[in-house]
Amino acid sequence: MGDDAATPTDHTVLLNGQIYQSPPDSSLSPVLASCMVIKDGNISHIGSEQDEFVASAKQSEATVKNLHGQTVLPGFIDGHLHLLLVGQALTKVALDHCKSLDDIKSEIKSYAAANPDVSRIFCKGWTHSMTPEGVNARLLDDIDPRPIFVDTKDLHSTWCNSRGLEEICHVMELGADSPDPPGGTIQRDADGKPNGVFNEGAVFQTIWPFVARVASMEEKKEAIRSAFNAFNAAGYTGMIDMAMDETIWEPLIELRNETNGQLQGMRVAAYWLMKPDDSLDNVLAQVDRAAELAREYNAETTPDCRLVGVKVICDGIIDACTASLTEPYSNGENPDPLWPEHVLHPLVAKAHAAGLQVALHAIGDKTIRMAIDVLEKNTDKSRRPRIEHLELASARDARRLGRLGITASIQPVHSDPAILRAWPRLIGDGRCKRAFAYREFADGGAPLALGSDAPTAPHQPLPNLYVATTRRSCREPELPAVVNPEFALTVCQAVAGATHGSAYSCFADGWTGSLKVGLKADFVVCDVVLTPGEIVKGVVKETWFEGKRVFEA
Repeated sequence: MGDDAATPTDHTVLLNGQIYQSPPDSSLSPVLASCMVIKDGNISHIGSEQDEFVASAKQSEATVKNLHGQTVLPGFIDGHLHLLLVGQALTKVALDHCKSLDDIKSEIKSYAAANPDVSRIFCKGWTHSMTPEGVNARLLDDIDPRPIFVDTKDLHSTWCNSRGLEEICHVMELGADSPDPPGGTIQRDADGKPNGVFNEGAVFQTIWPFVARVASMEEKKEAIRSAFNAFNAAGYTGMIDMAMDETIWEPLIELRNETNGQLQGMRVAAYWLMKPDDSLDNVLAQVDRAAELAREYNAETTPDCRLVGVKVICDGIIDACTASLTEPYSNGENPDPLWPEHVLHPLVAKAHAAGLQVALHAIGDKTIRMAIDVLEKNTDKSRRPRIEHLELASARDARRLGRLGITASIQPVHSDPAILRAWPRLIGDGRCKRAFAYREFADGGAPLALGSDAPTAPHQPLPNLYVATTRRSCREPELPAVVNPEFALTVCQAVAGATHGSAYSCFADGWTGSLKVGLKADFVVCDVVLTPGEIVKGVVKETWFEGKRVFEA
């Protein structure tokens, strides 16, 4: 059959390619085969065109596709993202390039003028460094009468105008006397009234539910569809959601039910977001809910859409001085973790007993140490526990990860030097030398799972691999800064982490994440040179899911 057959069959031979095979030692160069055969959605053979198996497939009238030397990589699996927010962010006003309050206001005003029919204006990409004097609702009130909501790039703060604040207070039943939620703050004016800024736990427990509530079911399903399409176009065939709750799960399952009981072109594994509560019983009840869903949605029943574990956000971020450190910030700030250790012990123990995985967000070295201590005491390697971010780990704790079988769930895009300019001022040059110690994690034997944390950062996988392997900036390629180059990953380590590693982290490695006979034919065809300096120039040409092409450039 022809090289360019328009309708793919369930039997396909890919010839004249560079089929990626992970080397036994990730420090070595990749092994490349030239031919791959797909049948009934699975990989049935990898080798050369001269193999008897390939000749037999051709005789069986399989579709033959000439790759013309293009590279075939396993389908990427984003190891850490926020599904609904990704879809919603695709239509938000981008403020990433702004440098000041005036820039922000100008950008929002231009969008407002060009979009008179939208009921609310949502924005993304604000950083505290753009507004060093601080912000409040009044600063946005002269732009437009509609509600305006502005997210920080990291999603740990939201800033709104007075109309937006009014709507939040109405929908979420907040009053002037409402207390700060556990692990978060509602910024207030001199009279103690909310002034339009929500931080940390107040974002996760107030803003995210608010946004989900004001969006219709159809809007949420469309956002999820848009996220799937965008990620297929970038080369993804899987994603791991790290903040699942009822407001996201309901439209996801409804969308799945509308498409013949299976998600289209994407697999989702989800971790149920634990919300802080002063009552331990209420916290543990959340674990029970996650376990209930996991019994219904799991690898045996719904392998395309699973509830696999619980997620706990244990601290904030360095830039906002909310990540918990063993020594204070340069400005004297010295925050504790968002969750006390005495609550994490029973939470993790209950999750382990229920067969759930545990993912702990830990950025500062104090929180990382606590997270490892809690996992060591209450779960084990059999559950493949994981820690998210690990941005400032001590050398001792970096070594403990591998010994305890804890997956290092990392987002190299966060180590881009273009977004770390405030770190030396906040924590000093000495502590900066411990930033993003990825190579130490790998050398210590820790499994690596690479993700993007989208929409807090760009989701394209090849630029993410570039930052992982060069420690240079993808956002500002001309920037000469290199962040701790001794912690750079090899190309094979980075590719494995973004494919097999992410699959392994959520027990999906038995059917995806690698190009091996018997696994699902999930792969990406791209023009790419697999070296640290050149990988960023790669272009995704096609994405295939279970032997069917779901994206073509």
